[in-house]
Amino acid sequence: MLGSGLGTRIDQAECIIRMNTAPTLGYETDVGSRSTVRVVSHTSVPLLLRNQTYFFEQSQETVYVIWGPRRQMDLNSGITYRVLFHAKGKFPQVQIYTLTQDMMAYCDQVFQNETGKNRAMSGTFLSTGWFTMILAMELCEEIAVYGMVSENYCRDRAHPSVPYHYYEKGKLDECTMYMMHEKASRGAHRFMTEKAVFSRWARRKRIYFTHPSWEA
Repeated sequence: MLGSGLGTRIDQAECIIRMNTAPTLGYETDVGSRSTVRVVSHTSVPLLLRNQTYFFEQSQETVYVIWGPRRQMDLNSGITYRVLFHAKGKFPQVQIYTLTQDMMAYCDQVFQNETGKNRAMSGTFLSTGWFTMILAMELCEEIAVYGMVSENYCRDRAHPSVPYHYYEKGKLDECTMYMMHEKASRGAHRFMTEKAVFSRWARRKRIYFTHPSWEA
């Protein structure tokens, strides 16, 4: 996304969904400044709370959707739920929602239906991108996905080396991160597998990929 100059185009969308704590401040030219919905992993909540002024005061129009396992999101004993409850008390105007455990189970079942593999038994952690795509399909008639490569992208030795996150220079590049997770036996995201599923969904729904652009 860096150097794309797509910020104005992105900001013109009716609904803009971002993931985790990906910032807009300082990157407005390339990624825009508006955030309608932000889907956040339970593991990214500490990063979210570390910059409460930016996320909860300057971006008050954003709806936050937090996902996580029962042990983190339980209303009585979940650590992540408790810190979010405290943040809501401090910033009552902020709209924070959590995925229900029924919805979490549904997302697991969709993974199994699409891949033939049980998520837990295959050592897989679903990515925030997985939950975001399912939510987007529930909300939107048409989806434009920016900055997502295809499942075959990293197999091309001529692909450029870019950061896994546009805002984290000098760390693992995108394809190194993807392949490391795809090959891990347990406790990993299956980024390339998910992208293959997204490609199939795009053939049936109005989902388009841009920067880089590729056909499903």
